[in-house]
Amino acid sequence: MSPDGWFHRKSRAAGKAARKQLDALPDGLWTKCPKCSEILFSKELEKNLKVCNKCGYHFKLGARERLAITVDEGSFVETDTDILTGNPLDFPDYEEKIAKGKAGSGLDDGMVTGTAAIGGHPVVIGVADFSFMGGSMGSVYGEKVSRAFERGIALKLPVILINTSGGARMQEGILSLMQMAKTSAAAAHLDRSNLMYVSILTDPTMAGVHASFAMLADVIIAEPGALIGFAGQRVAAQAQVMKPPVGFQLAEFQLDHGMVDMVIPRREMKDTLSKLLVFHRG
Repeated sequence: MSPDGWFHRKSRAAGKAARKQLDALPDGLWTKCPKCSEILFSKELEKNLKVCNKCGYHFKLGARERLAITVDEGSFVETDTDILTGNPLDFPDYEEKIAKGKAGSGLDDGMVTGTAAIGGHPVVIGVADFSFMGGSMGSVYGEKVSRAFERGIALKLPVILINTSGGARMQEGILSLMQMAKTSAAAAHLDRSNLMYVSILTDPTMAGVHASFAMLADVIIAEPGALIGFAGQRVAAQAQVMKPPVGFQLAEFQLDHGMVDMVIPRREMKDTLSKLLVFHRG
């Protein structure tokens, strides 16, 4: 046997053994960063609040995960759990999509609202969940947002909304689009009551949510790298009205052009909110 043949067989055998070892590892042990392709140990990623420790990419969080890292432990009390999504237009397969959204997110709809404390300061808070039909805003979603503003007025508390959405929910047609006006009016009512409203834009915050209550806050904060805008880049390109600048819908571009007030990393978000609440109380 030639040395070349011996080494070739050995390296092939070693490769098979390595692949066998990888196949034996439990699922979910590693996570690949979609931005830099770094292979991340899932437990370490969780400890880092689901932020890539190499490039800073912010992975999406569910509403419950977001609440756990934002509000004081044990302080969240959920409200408006009695309103559920129906199918007012008898849209085909809508019930199946709702059921899939519930199974994937563990929620009844894409918005969770309630009262909580951040750094000891009481607030009304709402958190969107992208895993429920892309965080799309339907009648229940809009009603919960509107009630959050009304609850802030009733309790004389600031309102914080953490947003992520692909836009209005097409399965509810005009009823979904009406939520843009309703939530905007509720935000204006809070403003007239001299209470602070903070909007946090996470990846992505688009279309009907972006074009209504999400951009009407006293303070607008974005997470790094978040996609923010009305029409998606492909839709904007199809319109061919003009050639948009590179990265024009990213949080950093929005900050440079005055559309958001701050871009804050996830690990600093709770402390930033606490400081804003102290300022508001003062």
